[in-house]
Amino acid sequence: MNAVPSSIESVLVENRVFPPPPQAVQGARIGSMAAYQQLVDEARADPDAFWARLARENLAWTKPFSKTLDESKAPFFEWFADGELNASANCLDRHMGTPVEHKTAIVFESDDGKVTRLTYRELLTRVARFANALKAQGIQKGDRVVLYMPMGIEGVVAMQACARLGATHSVVFGGFSAKALQERIVDVGAVAVITANFQMRGGKELPLKAIVDEALAMGGCEAVKTVLVYERTASAWPRVEGRDKTFAEALQGVSDDCPPVPVGAEHPLFILYTSGSTGKPKGVQHATGGYLLWAKLTMDWTFDLRPEDVFWCTADIGWITGHSYVAYGPLAAGATQLVFEGVPTFPDAGRFWKMIQDHKVSIFYTAPTAIRSLIKAAEADGKVHPDRYDLTSLRLLGSVGEPINPEAWMWFHRHIGGERCPIVDTFWQTETGGHVITPLPGATPLVPGSCTLPLPGIDAAIVDETGNEMPNGAGGMLVIRRPWPSMIRTIWNDPERFKKSYFPPELGGSVYLAGDGAVRSADRGYFRITGRIDDVLNVSGHRMGTMEIESALVSKTDLVAEAAVVGRPDDMTGEAICAFVVLKRARPTGDEAKAIAKELRDWVAREIGPIAKPRDIRFGENLPKTRSGKIMRRLLRSIAKGEAITQDTSTLENPQILAQLGEAY
Repeated sequence: MNAVPSSIESVLVENRVFPPPPQAVQGARIGSMAAYQQLVDEARADPDAFWARLARENLAWTKPFSKTLDESKAPFFEWFADGELNASANCLDRHMGTPVEHKTAIVFESDDGKVTRLTYRELLTRVARFANALKAQGIQKGDRVVLYMPMGIEGVVAMQACARLGATHSVVFGGFSAKALQERIVDVGAVAVITANFQMRGGKELPLKAIVDEALAMGGCEAVKTVLVYERTASAWPRVEGRDKTFAEALQGVSDDCPPVPVGAEHPLFILYTSGSTGKPKGVQHATGGYLLWAKLTMDWTFDLRPEDVFWCTADIGWITGHSYVAYGPLAAGATQLVFEGVPTFPDAGRFWKMIQDHKVSIFYTAPTAIRSLIKAAEADGKVHPDRYDLTSLRLLGSVGEPINPEAWMWFHRHIGGERCPIVDTFWQTETGGHVITPLPGATPLVPGSCTLPLPGIDAAIVDETGNEMPNGAGGMLVIRRPWPSMIRTIWNDPERFKKSYFPPELGGSVYLAGDGAVRSADRGYFRITGRIDDVLNVSGHRMGTMEIESALVSKTDLVAEAAVVGRPDDMTGEAICAFVVLKRARPTGDEAKAIAKELRDWVAREIGPIAKPRDIRFGENLPKTRSGKIMRRLLRSIAKGEAITQDTSTLENPQILAQLGEAY
C-alpha cells in the first residue's frame, strides 16, 4: 500500500455551504439530519436487525431468509444466504397488479433522436420472451453470458433475461477492443455472447459483431456455442453459420411467459471486470440479494425517488453505474427512466439540455467529465448554453465516477440546477455495488467538491497504513470497517487476489480497503476523496490499470523495450494518462517522435480501447530506476505534472535520466 499525504488540509479550503432547499425537504424520505442520524444509530446499535428489516421491506423473497449475515468465512461475507429470490421478478413481476404495471418504465432516445416508450408490462413481456429465447439455446441457471451491446432497451432486456434464468451476466463496454473482450470471455467461462451488428454513436456506425468474431477467433473461447445478434442497423455483418442467430430468429415463436427462476441470495447476479494495478482485469462478483437491496435503497435514499420522477442516468450499461442505476435500481424502484444511446455532443453540445427539456427529466445523474466538457462547449458557443433551454423540470442533480471539482460543481448548480437543485456528489465503486458516501437531498447541507457523509449502515473511516484512525483534517486511506450487503463477494476465480486487494492483513484482514485516499473536514467531518493510493488511474470516471496500459505498450514488440505509465491531474478528464517509453531504437525527437507516439496511441486503442490511449507519450533512453531495478514512478508523476524534482534521488541508478525525461515538458 502506498502512503498518502498525512496532512492535506489545503484541499479543504471550501467555505460555501448550501442547505437543502425547502422543496427538497418537504416530503423527503430522509428529511433532516436528525432523521439521517436516527438511521445511522439504528444501523450501529444492531446491524443485523437493521439490514434484515430493510431486506424484508424492499425485496420480494420466494423463500424468506433466517440469517442476515454470516461472518464465519470472513472476508467472504454472506448475506441472507438461506433466502431465495429473483432479481428480474423484483424489478418487473412485483409491479404487476399495481399502478406501476402500466407506468412508463423506459423512454429510449436513440442516437438519431427517435423515441421509444415501454411500460412495465411491456418490458416484462420483452424480458420473458428473450429469457425463453436464451433457454431455447440451452442457457440455464449458473451459466455465464457475456454482453457486448450498445446502449438501448435491448441491453437492459438481455441483462434482465439472464437474471430471470439465474444465468450470470458479464457486460463488456462496447468501446473495448477484441483482445480485452476475449480476455473477459475466457476468464468468466462464457457459454454465449449477446451483441449487435453495430452501435450508433454521433451519427456513425461502429462495429460490434466483427469485434466479437475477432475475439472468439483468438482462442480459449471454445465454450461459446451461441452468439445472438441484435440488428441495430440495416448494414450487413459477418455471420458464422450454426453459431450466430439474429434476435428476430431467436425470438420466433417463443412464449410471452417465462417464470422467474428462484436463486439463493448469494447466487452471482453478475461479474463485471474492472482494472487492477496488475495487468489482469479483476472480475468483481456481486450477489443477487445484497446487491439488489442496495440498488433499490440508494434509489430511494440518494435520489429521494418520487412516483412522478423522470430519472436519467447517462452511464453506459458496460459500467457499474449503468448496472445499478439503469438496469436494476430504477426498475426495482418502479421509476420512469430515460435511456440514451448517443453522445452529449451530437448533433451539438446542447443534446443533454434538449433531452432534459423534451422529456421533462427531474433527476439528472452524470459524470464530472461530461459536465466539464459541456462547460467548455457552452462557453465557446452560446447557442448550446444550458441557459437557452427550459430545465425547470429538474429537482435533483447527481455526480458520479470521480470527485467533482468545486468550480464545476458551482457551474452545475447555477446553470443546470438554477440554484434550486441539490447535487448528490456520490462516492462509490464497482466493488461497493452502489453509493456508500453521498449527501441526502432533503437532509445534508452541501459543500462543493465533498461527498459529505456515509449512508446509514456504512461504517467508513480514514486510517493510516497500520489501521489507526486519522483525525479530521489529516489524510489517509479510506476503509469501511463493517461489511454491508452490496459489497463485492470475491474476484472471479481468484480469491487470494480478492483478499490481498481489498482486505489486506496490515488492516486486520476483515476491513475493506477502498484504494482511495481521503480526508475529513475539520468542521463538519465531511469526506473528500483525494485520489487513488494504488496504480489505478481514474480517466473520465473509468478506472484504468497502469499495468494494463504498460503491458499493451510493451506488447508492441517490434518497437517498445520498456514503458511506465502514470497519471497527472487534468481539468477535463480528472486524470490524463502519461506514458514514458524506451524504444528498441534511438530516442526519437521532433516529427519522428510525434509519428511514433501516434502509432503507439493507436496500438493501445486496439489492445484495450480508445479510453486507454495515453494523452502524453515521452521517450527516454531509459527510465528512472533504483539500483535494484525498480522504476521510480513517484518521480515520473512529478515530471508528468511539470513539477521540479525535490524528492531524494540518491537511490537512483541513473539520476541523469530525469533531466532528459523532463525536457519534453
